[in-house]
Amino acid sequence: MGFNCGIVGLPNVGKSTLFNALTATAQAEAANYPFCTIEPNSGRVAVPDTRLGELATLAKSANVVPTYLEFVDIAGLVRGASKGEGLGNKFLSHIREVDAVCHVLRCFDGGEVTHVEGNIDPVRDAEIVETELLLADLDSMERRLDTTEKRAKGGDKEARAQLAVLEPVVAVLREGQPARTAKISDDQMVAFRQLQLITAKPVLYICNVDEDSAATGNAHTAAVEEMAAGIGAAAVIVSAEIEAEVAQLEDPDERAEFLEGLGLEETGLSRVIRAGYELLHLITFFTVGPKETRAWTVAQGATAPEAAGRIHSDFQKGFIRAETIAYADYIEQGGEQGAKEAGRMRQEGRDYIAKDGDVMLFRFNV
Repeated sequence: MGFNCGIVGLPNVGKSTLFNALTATAQAEAANYPFCTIEPNSGRVAVPDTRLGELATLAKSANVVPTYLEFVDIAGLVRGASKGEGLGNKFLSHIREVDAVCHVLRCFDGGEVTHVEGNIDPVRDAEIVETELLLADLDSMERRLDTTEKRAKGGDKEARAQLAVLEPVVAVLREGQPARTAKISDDQMVAFRQLQLITAKPVLYICNVDEDSAATGNAHTAAVEEMAAGIGAAAVIVSAEIEAEVAQLEDPDERAEFLEGLGLEETGLSRVIRAGYELLHLITFFTVGPKETRAWTVAQGATAPEAAGRIHSDFQKGFIRAETIAYADYIEQGGEQGAKEAGRMRQEGRDYIAKDGDVMLFRFNV
């Protein structure tokens, strides 16, 4: 699994429609009324990567296995959700469990679907949801701060250490800023992550547009992009309507022709995945052979043994070395044997940092 993203937003902005399109399923009911998603649905999606097919062709692999990511469709939030309005805190707890937040914003006018706020303003919508998430974090952190302060006054050393993390977090939340803006030192990051703060999670804004704006965007998406840039977040333009149509086309050539007719080079799913990878600092490495070519996802900075551990824990425990070929060298030299003969295969040890596109064969002994 690469990562999982919770799809959030106000009701009726296209979350479930986008989820259905991205996962090519009908798990989430899309309807013109709030709260049609009662339990969070999740769907695994293969990560599209043209390198995978090219490697498999050279290796004459019998099977090709992509890496996957997971989308979690979470019911719409409304004003006052942190205080129990709508379906309330039940869904805030679901957001705490994901790695990143994909915030869907309605960026098209007209249509039959009514907007819960009465008019279209995606920046305002983003602020409404961000405020509810922030208030939920503040409520839980203030209660934790109160009990931790009492323990610290009693001489509890662990509580004092926790206070050093809680105090800057509560301070920024009280100022109306998300937890991710708090100044946390490297040695405090483990404790910070254990707080499971919703507003500490990276955010990707998904601008849901009509078909005519899918290639160029519009005034609404421009406003969202400006807002995202100001807070260090990412934004992508997607038409849930187009994605739903693309999902029905099984033939790759038909998909390409359909997208080309709309002035698009790739699906919205591809843009979401690429932005998500950048957001979470992920890379892909490959294992290649006659039986199987497979893609694997690890965090940037992962060592060769950690990459091996993605395949099997025994690979990491008994790691000896990683026989590594850069993707470009593998392609240029016509495969593994050609890369070996050209001196492009490297023997990497325990300290090697895996690179995006590495083709790796792990030697281990358990």
